[in-house]
Amino acid sequence: MQKIKAFFDPRTYTLTYVVHDEQTGDAVVIDPVLDYDPLASQTSTESADAVSEYLREQGLRLRYILETHAHADHLSASHLLRQRFETPVAIGAGITAVQETFKDIFDLTADFPTNGSQFDRLIQDNDVLQAGSLGVTALATPGHTPACMSYLLGDVIFTGDALFMEDYGTGRCDFPRGSAEDLYRSIKERLYTLPDSVRVFVGHDYQPGGRPLRWETTIGIEKRHNIQIRADTLREHFVTFRKERDATLAPPRLLFPSVQVNIDAGRLPAARPSGKRYLRLPLNLFHPTDDLGVPKDRAG
Repeated sequence: MQKIKAFFDPRTYTLTYVVHDEQTGDAVVIDPVLDYDPLASQTSTESADAVSEYLREQGLRLRYILETHAHADHLSASHLLRQRFETPVAIGAGITAVQETFKDIFDLTADFPTNGSQFDRLIQDNDVLQAGSLGVTALATPGHTPACMSYLLGDVIFTGDALFMEDYGTGRCDFPRGSAEDLYRSIKERLYTLPDSVRVFVGHDYQPGGRPLRWETTIGIEKRHNIQIRADTLREHFVTFRKERDATLAPPRLLFPSVQVNIDAGRLPAARPSGKRYLRLPLNLFHPTDDLGVPKDRAG
């Protein structure tokens, strides 16, 4: 019998999960959070400490740390937990495309690897990870990013940012290498072909309308009631809706710090000779300007 414990970070609306086998104590952690205050540019470990304390209090053996993708809204604590528990970190093999894209955006050093070697395992579609007594089947669900994976454990699936609660919809698709067409296929052909009884655990809950926190639904409920993509939603309708909605969304507040750390498997930037660490912050990336800061479409 597997047990699921959810941890919610209200600052980023992120859900982290610990899944364990109650008989053997084998466990996996999905999408852990490293706390970050952007005003002070300060990390802290409150969220990761709560997960660590739970693992220790329950006497669990952490077998894998699973990332559903390289998150753009929070820093990952995967490297921290990897060091604490000597546990491998796994992510979808599509992370290499994300690394290649953001290596250029952040102008990272030439020796920054874009082959995914920062992670202990790169997962292919339909791979089965044996986490002690837990069997984890990986389903590629790209669209939000090229590296998105959903993780199926028995009758439970963790969908990351591909599929949210039915009253919120799906993840956005306007990040570099994102694709609304791919997300439609991922949901309709991979997730919605699962049995209706499969329980869905989402990567974020934004509590639309101020409703209480939720993180669990089912495939059947999603197919009937998801406000953006039901079982009968046409591809053209979803793609048009998703692109129009994405065009109105602001970038995530922690986009640049998060992606910069997360494509490096949760490692912080290396310390300079002074002992200080620095994040890189592209300026005017989405709306280029001239040297005076005037948008180029208005320059002159």
